[in-house]
Amino acid sequence: MVLLAGNAHPELARLVSNRMGIRLGEATVYNKTNRETNVDIKQSVRGKHVFIIQSGNKDVNNNIMELLILIYACKTSMAMTITCVCPYIAYSKQCRMLRRSSIPMKLVADMICKAGASRVVSLDLYRKEIQGFFSIPVDNLRASPFLLQYIKDNIPDYKNAVIVAKSPGVMNKATSYAERLRLAVAVIHGEQKETDESGLEDGRQSPPPVHEGESREGSTEGFAFEFFPSHKAKEKPPLTIVGDVGGKIAIMVDDIIDDAQSFVAAAEVLKARGAYKIYVVATHGLLSSDAPALLEASAINEIIVTNTVPHEIQKMRCHKIKTVDISLILCEAIRRIYNNESMGPLFRDLTIDD
Repeated sequence: MVLLAGNAHPELARLVSNRMGIRLGEATVYNKTNRETNVDIKQSVRGKHVFIIQSGNKDVNNNIMELLILIYACKTSMAMTITCVCPYIAYSKQCRMLRRSSIPMKLVADMICKAGASRVVSLDLYRKEIQGFFSIPVDNLRASPFLLQYIKDNIPDYKNAVIVAKSPGVMNKATSYAERLRLAVAVIHGEQKETDESGLEDGRQSPPPVHEGESREGSTEGFAFEFFPSHKAKEKPPLTIVGDVGGKIAIMVDDIIDDAQSFVAAAEVLKARGAYKIYVVATHGLLSSDAPALLEASAINEIIVTNTVPHEIQKMRCHKIKTVDISLILCEAIRRIYNNESMGPLFRDLTIDD
């Protein structure tokens, strides 16, 4: 077995290496003066099982190129198998067609397969359907057991809590957490989502919508559209909460914390409804831009994320961020793949909503 790592998350690679008792392989990954990525593997990988640990951080494009060149270097050096251990796969949020855009996640998956990867190991994919983008096996591990254990061990009186879905789209995940912890569920409705998540502009709007009082007469788009029923624009109501959070601890759950505005707005509504403590639990803490400063000044008491992406700098700006180590499950996945053992025990008692 050979463990290699890019520059995306060296701390996680070191944790995995120490837990497994295997030294990280000798590989130098750096940018040349013209910003081209250069990879120099200083040991033989011929006939070896290679595991490349590379996550995504703020420099996602460079991380992807490092991963691809590492895979290709091992492939051309005749490695027996190449497994990509990517706790967070960059571009995974862009996995749907919106407007006249594209699906970049499909492109990234194709590049990883084409470069020579034999298998991919990830953690809490943004959408589980992303597994279908790859033409190689994908193991989508879950971080929920570690996060649930942290809640039980570190949130006093968690039995007096309610699990809150930040938006209706997260309801399945919130329900799963609530059933595991034997708690009630609440959902926030009316939240203003990001533009690329709204879906309001989906669709290759062809032809352009006809506004009230306008006509398509004289247009070249075809007369058939005159008979199509028209849709009124969606108008979201003010933020409201379905469920009782008065006098309770509110635990908001989500997959990714990137821009923090929606979490801060939801926390203000929860506080106004009587929640006396507010926690946020998520797998991937991207915390882009000024998110740490917004969270530090918000009504949120604690933000709990895993170490799938590096966020040490963000923790210096926001002391509410707590990290849960998930290197153990990555080590077990690597060990089982190397020994050709079943991955089933890693998914024992888990459902598709976990």
